[in-house]
Amino acid sequence: QVHLVESGGGLVQAGGSLRLSCAASGGPFGNYAMAWFRQGPGKEREFVAAISRSSINTGYADSVRGQFTISRDNAGSSMYLQLNSLKPEDTAVYYCAAKLAINYRIYVRATDYDYWGQGTQVTVSS
Repeated sequence: QVHLVESGGGLVQAGGSLRLSCAASGGPFGNYAMAWFRQGPGKEREFVAAISRSSINTGYADSVRGQFTISRDNAGSSMYLQLNSLKPEDTAVYYCAAKLAINYRIYVRATDYDYWGQGTQVTVSS
């Protein structure tokens, strides 16, 4: 069973950048497909970005493609999300998620994932 802890959130002005981190423990990190989701105020949780085992495949929501970049460091048991050109509508709690996988697919549904972190708040001021 893997335990996930997000960090790196905060308050930033529109146009600014943040780098979110997700530290994993308790399992062979390289065996997990990973993803970021977010939940804005009064909104449903939504997919942001996903990355397969060994970083072979990545995928992004249309709303963040070209703006956010997902990456992972299997040796360091960590995943990252680089957030650039932030907008007020990016304000949300960002969650990392893990799914034990035997392939190199990415998964975009929240229901695909078995493990979740507690979330980190990102607030973008206008």
